[in-house]
Amino acid sequence: MKKFKVNKTYKEINDKIKSGDVVVVTAEEIIDIVKKEGAVNAAKKVDVVTTGTFSPMCSSGAFINFGHSKPGIKASEIYLNNVSAYGGLAAVDTYIGATEPCREDPLNKVYPGEFNYGGGHVIQDLLEGKKVHLKATAYGTDCYPGREIEKTITLNKLPYAVLCNPRNAYQNYNCAINMKKKIIYTYMGTLKPRVGNANYCSAGELSPLFNDPFYKTIGLGTRIFLGGGVGYVTWQGSQHNPDAERTEKGVPLTPAGTLCVMGELKQMNSDYLKGVSIRGYGCSMSVGLGIPIPILNEEMVQYTAISDEEIFTNIVDYGNDYPDGIANSYGKVSYAELKSGSITIKGKTVPTVPLSSMVKAREIADTLKQWISKGEFFLGEPQFTLPSCE
Repeated sequence: MKKFKVNKTYKEINDKIKSGDVVVVTAEEIIDIVKKEGAVNAAKKVDVVTTGTFSPMCSSGAFINFGHSKPGIKASEIYLNNVSAYGGLAAVDTYIGATEPCREDPLNKVYPGEFNYGGGHVIQDLLEGKKVHLKATAYGTDCYPGREIEKTITLNKLPYAVLCNPRNAYQNYNCAINMKKKIIYTYMGTLKPRVGNANYCSAGELSPLFNDPFYKTIGLGTRIFLGGGVGYVTWQGSQHNPDAERTEKGVPLTPAGTLCVMGELKQMNSDYLKGVSIRGYGCSMSVGLGIPIPILNEEMVQYTAISDEEIFTNIVDYGNDYPDGIANSYGKVSYAELKSGSITIKGKTVPTVPLSSMVKAREIADTLKQWISKGEFFLGEPQFTLPSCE
């Protein structure tokens, strides 16, 4: 068992938050503090480091109860603004997925499709207080004889609305290029032919799971910033892969950890949950998410001091290799290089395009910092942490 010179507990940090004595900095600010003061002194001084990310996260959606009608109905086919919602739950419960397109969308029949409206846009409309048209049909039962219902719903009148995202906050992701001779449309955005651009999707040193690479403080019950409100980590996310190849500092080089997160939709806002249309690919939703990292010891402060120069990802061809499941890498590149605006691939200067918003990521980390500093947000100690390779 490791011995540390600094040892803090969640209770001690929460007591500091309550008394107003807590010291909170963002994941960008901690880097220079550790450089100047060293890990031990930084750990003594700083109690919490805040993180943030804002980018398309397809595996997202919301559970909604739209209320009983007269006569009662056990809805089996449900549409919200003509977007199909899942009807395999009970009576008037449903799940609207962020990537579900509008029923009449031509999809990619008119290539590349525009995917102008989908589940993520429905969630955004609800958050903006807009009226959403609900239509549901059923086969009828003795206890629920109704066969059809149409009504207008708004978020504030829904009995129940919970954001539930099975896979968010990917711990690293590929840098995408296209080696084909024609343009392609992917979930990583539009990729120009002959390596005309390189797209990436991470906030780098601000990204939550880069600041706790082995998930030592993140697990069931971790309280987080989610969609502009307060949410929780409820499980490991789908495709959680802690065994990915890592650097000496524990930073994964390929897609690794993920989070399943939940939160009350009514206290969120559309500044941090936005419907997204990805040309030629489909609908999605950009999600704002931030995690406070408690500085329990000097090891944790060292993790949070990771910089873009120390975080690398692989360059992957989405034109040929990725569609065929071929695991080739055309080199490793740091997030410092990606954020510089261009990288070099086989001697060619290639412009880089971020799908994540650094402006929003900083906003989220700063907002979380303010909440904690003002005593409005306390740390949630996880009941157990996520599966890790350590």
